[in-house]
Amino acid sequence: MQRKIPIRTCVVTHEKCPKKELIRIVSFNGEVSIDESGKKNGKGCYLKKDKEVIKIAREKKVLDRVLETTIEDKIYDELLKIVE
Repeated sequence: MQRKIPIRTCVVTHEKCPKKELIRIVSFNGEVSIDESGKKNGKGCYLKKDKEVIKIAREKKVLDRVLETTIEDKIYDELLKIVE
């Protein structure tokens, strides 16, 4: 029997994608980090592994709104490095 593939929604494109195609960003106790394991505690959201999506998220401050905090540029820089 095939296992069910977890589907999550990208906060920028609102596309539903398998979890493997997305990056999770987590806010916990005011600290924002990239969650590559997908298991960290805190409020999380997902971004597609796509440079354009990350650029849009940065320009429109999508993550700031979703996670209700200010996202530093270094987080976006790390995301772009992961996608490359």
